[in-house]
Amino acid sequence: MLEYITNHEPTIRLSFFLGTLGVIGLWQSLAPKRELSVSLLWRWINNFGVTFFNTLILRLLFPILAVGLAAVATAKGWGLLNLIDLPIAVAVIIAVIIQDLVIYWQHVIFHRFSFLWRFHKMHHADIDYDVSTGARFHPVEIILSMLLKLAVVLLLGPPVAAVIIFEVLLSSVAMFNHANAGLPAGIDRIVRKFIVTPDMHRVHHSIIRGEHNSNYGFNLPWWDYLFGTYTDQPSAGHQDMTIGLNEYQKSRKQSFLWMLALPFRRG
Repeated sequence: MLEYITNHEPTIRLSFFLGTLGVIGLWQSLAPKRELSVSLLWRWINNFGVTFFNTLILRLLFPILAVGLAAVATAKGWGLLNLIDLPIAVAVIIAVIIQDLVIYWQHVIFHRFSFLWRFHKMHHADIDYDVSTGARFHPVEIILSMLLKLAVVLLLGPPVAAVIIFEVLLSSVAMFNHANAGLPAGIDRIVRKFIVTPDMHRVHHSIIRGEHNSNYGFNLPWWDYLFGTYTDQPSAGHQDMTIGLNEYQKSRKQSFLWMLALPFRRG
């Protein structure tokens, strides 16, 4: 199974991306949590346009990405996990958990340092919240994130399959928890103990500063519980909360070029 995953990485990642997008898109269209204020077609064209642009940039700038470097590290014996004799399944689980913890702290840091926030705020400037928000990140943030992932791969030496699994989880779960939908309250309380749910992460997109500086997890919710960054519900409730950032509430039709230029605007 792990060998199959390793040998079919591009197909697996694209299939999960499109499949998750289709399922979440259908879910939020059939049972929307909130009424959207901007045309869905407009937002999807521009938000996913940024996603495809980011993919192109990574392919052009990096001769090797995290999966490829993991293969090199495994062959060369680089990294902590390559120095320890562990069953492959155990090594995969450890590597996925550690990578998720690193992304949690990356997210926290992008909120706390003003230079990094200039780029991350593009994600938060969206005044609506749906599956496309989970794929909307500035290219500079994506590049910095890839550099961090490459460093983690070198130091940790994760199995190639662990990197693929983590990337698939990160993309798929980010689309799930950015859905304009929600689980029944009783089910949500159980599920959010193991995975970040839409209602849990939506709090992070609140216009209220204390709320958007909480619930940083994209995949595993444990880090928010452990490090005291968990907020259970938005103070205004999910229906009445305001999504986005105060300074961009009037910037409704946020185009592809508007988003790319956002970090370099004054204010």
